[in-house]
Amino acid sequence: MSGAAAVAFSVEGETLGKEEKAFFRDCDPWGFILFARNVDRPRQVRALTDSLRDCVGRDAPVFIDQEGGRVQRLRPPHWRAAPPAARFAALWDREPELALEAVRINHRLIAHELYALGIDADYAPCADIRVEGAHDVIGDRALHSDPHAVAAMATAALEGLLHQGVLGVIKHLPGHGRAGADSHFELPVVEADEETLARTDFAAFRGIKGALMAMTAHLVYTAIDRDDCATFSSEVITRVIRGDIGFDGLLMSDDLVMKALSGPLRQRTSRAFAAGCDLVIHNGAMPDMIEIAHATPRLDHDALRRADAALAARRAPDPFDPDAGQAALARLFEEAGLDAP
Repeated sequence: MSGAAAVAFSVEGETLGKEEKAFFRDCDPWGFILFARNVDRPRQVRALTDSLRDCVGRDAPVFIDQEGGRVQRLRPPHWRAAPPAARFAALWDREPELALEAVRINHRLIAHELYALGIDADYAPCADIRVEGAHDVIGDRALHSDPHAVAAMATAALEGLLHQGVLGVIKHLPGHGRAGADSHFELPVVEADEETLARTDFAAFRGIKGALMAMTAHLVYTAIDRDDCATFSSEVITRVIRGDIGFDGLLMSDDLVMKALSGPLRQRTSRAFAAGCDLVIHNGAMPDMIEIAHATPRLDHDALRRADAALAARRAPDPFDPDAGQAALARLFEEAGLDAP
């Protein structure tokens, strides 16, 4: 038995248009993604997520990028300004156990806001290691430069999100941290040898526990595949992501319209699936979505199994007082002699 179309689509604005509603009913995407252009105030966001699910007639997952720091679609005055990951790296260097608890509480706070809006999946945590001299597209989004620290804090982040009813998506497999360019605008090429990658970038992801979903990186790793970026490389996905790292969850592409990729959208979509991605994601207009839909299969076999396993992990949020959580987060930093976020 096959499932929904193996894609998560975005929308143009703060409400759904008639054309979008008809398209989503016909295409039946597995999930949806919200961006800053879709967000105004809490009641509006909740109405949008409800209408998206109404289009497909089921409790489809709704995703957003809410890491904290530079990458958060929900911002003040209606939502908390969550700290960047680098703040937790500084805390780890003082008191690792305090850092783990702080990451967990921070992600409970994030998820508490998301769940109230009908958003039940977050493109977080970013588990790319911080590498000196690399492009700052990751930079302070990285939890640490030490892969053990990254894995431990990323695991805590996933736990915190799930406590409040939100699934996390680890990114960007198998590692974006040492890229010398921003894949939103050009294709980065990483020339580190495989041994170095295996004990650093790959090790950070290898050590994460409880990850059910992950996103690929639009990067070329010359030691693995000189021709294709990870999203389009069966060698990277099979040998590294599924093999070395051992990730057996739902693997989705990064955004197909990013400038790191080339070629028509229909071709990009086909290449991602041929390489081994289970799902593709898209941030763009209706003509793009139509192109992608033509090349997108229904979820089936292992991809359907992984998608079903992710959705089966969804749960009602635990009781949680966000004011008490914010106070506890501040105390953890102060206990280590750091300013509260």
